Amino acid sequence: MKVLGVETSCDETSAAVVRDGGEILSNVVSSQIALHRPYGGVVPELASRNHLRLIGSVIEEALAEAGISMEQIDAIAATYGPGLASSLLIGLNTAKGIAFATGKPFIGINHIEAHLYSPLLANTALDALPMVSLIVSGGHTILALATAIGEHDILGQTVDDAAGEAFDKVAKLLGLDYPGGPEVEKHAEQGNPAAIEFPRSMLHDGSYNFSFSGLKTAVLYFLRKNPQPHVENVCASFQEAVVDVLVGKTLRAAVQRRVKTVSAAGGVSVNGRFRKALTIGCADHGLQLLLAPPRLCTDNAAMIAALAYYKLQSGKRSDFSLEVAPSMGLGAGGIG
Repeated sequence: MKVLGVETSCDETSAAVVRDGGEILSNVVSSQIALHRPYGGVVPELASRNHLRLIGSVIEEALAEAGISMEQIDAIAATYGPGLASSLLIGLNTAKGIAFATGKPFIGINHIEAHLYSPLLANTALDALPMVSLIVSGGHTILALATAIGEHDILGQTVDDAAGEAFDKVAKLLGLDYPGGPEVEKHAEQGNPAAIEFPRSMLHDGSYNFSFSGLKTAVLYFLRKNPQPHVENVCASFQEAVVDVLVGKTLRAAVQRRVKTVSAAGGVSVNGRFRKALTIGCADHGLQLLLAPPRLCTDNAAMIAALAYYKLQSGKRSDFSLEVAPSMGLGAGGIG
């Protein structure tokens, strides 16, 4: 089965063709970073206008790259939430329109759930389940236990800022470029992670929840007391605090839940220091680690199409009345 996936939850316009949930025939992503950089963040109206301008050509490119025609597509999938409402509308309505016009099955996909299972797409390791999975991005920090595709429970999540949001805000405090995560990581490579003792919020509280607001505030207060800081040391120390909490809680959940596999996905999981620390931690605990490659960690349609395949195989479909759900969470398996 060949599924055409469409993803427009934020500021990337993406379309992909995936065969049988695992073979990526194409995965076209058009980024808007340069468009939003002058504003220091995503401007919803600009994002939706750009999606509208690009969506048709991106879908055509995905089909051409896959070497197939629309007639050879078996089903259509699109993200319906969470994300920016105006952006979600473009991709969802485009996908529904194609499905209606061609008479092909249509299904809406939860963006976070697609991130959750993206490491399985990359590693084709369905036998790795059950697994403890960390979804960490600009808008979400969630720790989940997945027992089968479409069957998962939330163990914990951020009670305030997401990890990626904290990276962006600290970068802004330091006057670094947008997007903040890669900039902080780049400067951290030249810094001392032990130079400043920033807090590890909720690391030892016994829960699987996260909090990064206090860490962000600690950086703010440090900069007020040190108006001419060693930027590299601030970045390295801040990054180490985030990584310690993310890795510490993930490993503890895996051990306590007695799983043999850990996975991580989402934009922040591309961070090199995070990957190294989690790799070492999993090795120390005898855990298998599944990491999605960077191209599947940021927003992309391949993960949408891949998850759609498994849902379609189980008989699930979406009605054309499906509306965008900008504020939806991970839930327990998404829609049917």
